[in-house]
Amino acid sequence: MTTTGSLTSSRSLSYIALFAALMAVFGLIPKIDLPFGVPITLQSLGVMLAGCLLGPRRGFLAIALFLLAVALGLPLLPGGRGGLAVFVGPTSGFLFGWMFGAFTCGLLMRLAMRRMAGATGLPLLAAAFLSSLVGGILVVYAVGIVGLSWIAHMSLSQAALAMLVFIPGDLIKCGLCAMLVQTVMRGMPSWRLDRD
Repeated sequence: MTTTGSLTSSRSLSYIALFAALMAVFGLIPKIDLPFGVPITLQSLGVMLAGCLLGPRRGFLAIALFLLAVALGLPLLPGGRGGLAVFVGPTSGFLFGWMFGAFTCGLLMRLAMRRMAGATGLPLLAAAFLSSLVGGILVVYAVGIVGLSWIAHMSLSQAALAMLVFIPGDLIKCGLCAMLVQTVMRGMPSWRLDRD
């Protein structure tokens, strides 16, 4: 019993570290800077994947571990940014929103998989896409818009309008996430999406 528990814990820690590292790898891909201080990056795809593949708790912890490394000064955000200063800049709301976005993606994915046990094909794609859409876009944007509004001294409506430019790219990331989740499930059928 203890051995199984420790193996599960070790495996969970490995997955958390792996997805934190994946976030760092996505940070190596150059960002596209926009005038209001929030860049276009690939790291939001990492948030979606962490949530959908790891579940709510481990997805949240993977992003939290990544953000801890950033806070400690590691240059893991696009453009080699890191340190505490990034948590008081225009993107800070999005950084905090990533944790809650991953949690939401994982929670929705787990609920969908419990309702559609053994789902593959289109149902799995749809579940991963919708989970990514709600967690990776709606939740992350909600927290990010509040942060941007507060730090950049914009109204909430101005901050929300400024975010419209990100929607097409993030919808593409939702689609990529859905396809990657399906690929993982094909290659590793023992992977459980219905538990955390």
